[in-house]
Amino acid sequence: MREDSMRQNSNQVVLDAADDYAYLDEWMKASVHKCLFLVCGASIRKMRIDRYFETLEKRLGIQVVRFSAFQPNPTYESVVAGVNAFLESDADAIAAVGGGSAMDVAKCIKLYSGMDHNVCYLEQEIISNDIPFLAVPTTAGTGSEATRFAVIYYEGEKQSVAHESCIPDAVLVDPEALRTLPPYHRKAAMLDAFCHAVESYWSIKSTEESRRLSVEVIRMILHYLDSYLGNEQEGNVGMLKAANMAGRAINITQTTAGHAMCYKLTSLYGIAHGHAAALCVRELWSWMLSHGDQCIDARGREHLAQVFDGLANAMGCDGPQAAARSFFTLVERLELQAPVIREEDYMILTKSVNLTRLQNHPVALDKETLEQIYRKIGRSDIES
Repeated sequence: MREDSMRQNSNQVVLDAADDYAYLDEWMKASVHKCLFLVCGASIRKMRIDRYFETLEKRLGIQVVRFSAFQPNPTYESVVAGVNAFLESDADAIAAVGGGSAMDVAKCIKLYSGMDHNVCYLEQEIISNDIPFLAVPTTAGTGSEATRFAVIYYEGEKQSVAHESCIPDAVLVDPEALRTLPPYHRKAAMLDAFCHAVESYWSIKSTEESRRLSVEVIRMILHYLDSYLGNEQEGNVGMLKAANMAGRAINITQTTAGHAMCYKLTSLYGIAHGHAAALCVRELWSWMLSHGDQCIDARGREHLAQVFDGLANAMGCDGPQAAARSFFTLVERLELQAPVIREEDYMILTKSVNLTRLQNHPVALDKETLEQIYRKIGRSDIES
């Protein structure tokens, strides 16, 4: 494969979509022998990449078998159906085109395809496999194409699946895939990537590498923001690369309280995941600045202070308070308001937070504090 066709993210190849997917052709010829199992939703029909897969067999002799029998927040049953379809297809590689749901389904199909099909996959130890796996993200936010994590639902309950073997071998950065993304989802996806970078930076599991990635992500997002919101090719490419890097950072550290708190907001009020995460992060940010005495990061309060200084520097702000205000202003500028939270929902929201996940957050949070922060989110007319 030509060196200028790609760049390396750890062990992952990031492919350029230039020259009518010529570099993707090279990856296909090197990785797929006879059949590609394509996990995708109906939205692929609106994208240029759809034509690529439709003509793949004629051009390269690689058959394509499509699987679309899944939905947002995919279920275990849909994954089982995907595993069965993959095995029946006799495919020797997997591709996923879409957002987080398509990625999660494809990841689980890859992980489960070599396991005992007579026993619930969730009850088994995952065994690594070397099935080639290509990801084509159609939103610049989740970073799922760069992580070892997947989420599916079993009997109505969220199940987290994690294994290094499910990280895609290659990612196609295709700005055309973002062309039809609605403005609201465009904004929310970008904020998801921003929150990944911020949360990874302040995580108690942060490393020098994860912080370096986070800083680069924040600077890229701010640099490409206007071009991306204008649906320009340069901005779309820049934001896809930023989201991929944010995924790499989260793959090292995992998320913190911002994501732990946002899931029930999404399900109760029907707002996008990135929108909900941003509402949580913006309130947590200002709250943390005034509660450093509750730091639980083993590296101590001085390290936490350096973290907030580092975030301010990455955002080009004059100090931590200015950085928190800048993020608040960004969410307001995007016109992503908080929902009017019903009084009876505050207890539901507070109880929904997995306290185990809060152990990754650098400042201690209890249920009383969580409710206070949710109430600040609900007062959307008052700036923190």
